Amino acid sequence: MQEEIDKKDFLEDGPKTVKTNSLAIPLAIVGAGLLIGLAIFGSNLIAAKNQTGLAGNVAGNENTEQQVLFENLENLEPISDADHVRGNPDAPVKIVEYSDLECPFCKRFHSTMQQAMQEYGDKIVWVYRHFPLDSIHSKARTEAVAAECAGELAGNDAFWKYVDRFFELTPSNNQTDINTVLPQIAGEIGLNETQFVSCLTSGKYDDHVQENLDNAIATGGRGTPWSIVIAPNGKKFPLSGAQPYESVKQLIEIALQEK
Repeated sequence: MQEEIDKKDFLEDGPKTVKTNSLAIPLAIVGAGLLIGLAIFGSNLIAAKNQTGLAGNVAGNENTEQQVLFENLENLEPISDADHVRGNPDAPVKIVEYSDLECPFCKRFHSTMQQAMQEYGDKIVWVYRHFPLDSIHSKARTEAVAAECAGELAGNDAFWKYVDRFFELTPSNNQTDINTVLPQIAGEIGLNETQFVSCLTSGKYDDHVQENLDNAIATGGRGTPWSIVIAPNGKKFPLSGAQPYESVKQLIEIALQEK
């Protein structure tokens, strides 16, 4: 699942229509949930192998739409010192995630990515970028700035500690009490409270967060989480929504073979 944008607004739920195949039909008796899960997995795998399908929850059947999606991936801003990177920067596979800190699907996917980092070690690197869905999550942009301030005050590790702890504490869906939670996490990870508040209210990271959001949309992101997997040879694969770990693992394995 993912939280998605339509032409007018952001929607709480992703598209209701997914692709199926003949292998999935006999499994319908076990329930719609399992059928949808299999369809999502299948569409991700086909997209990764052939670069002609749409991954995850991105729906569409026309070749022109599919081609546009993969062309959009080339709009990805190169990884730079402005990014927050977890793992080996020289890892053969890079996963750039655009995330909203109030998104419940991002919270779920965060655990999935932590699991991938544990399993793959130096083979993958995780890059975190911001994609606040302002229309439904008015607090997400402030929370993104708070994470950036943690990184400024105590380095890259502090940024990741802040994000990890935030996803542990947040009830998601714009229900976080930011007046309590943001300074609480800052204190837990050892930040100077006065400096943290000064940074948070300075506006210095507003442009950075907006640039992340703009690039997410430019690359084809229409909801959160939205990720792009980069193979060793530079080939890019879309990863849309909070895919289950096995789907993410399959895509990583495919990317590792692209040398």
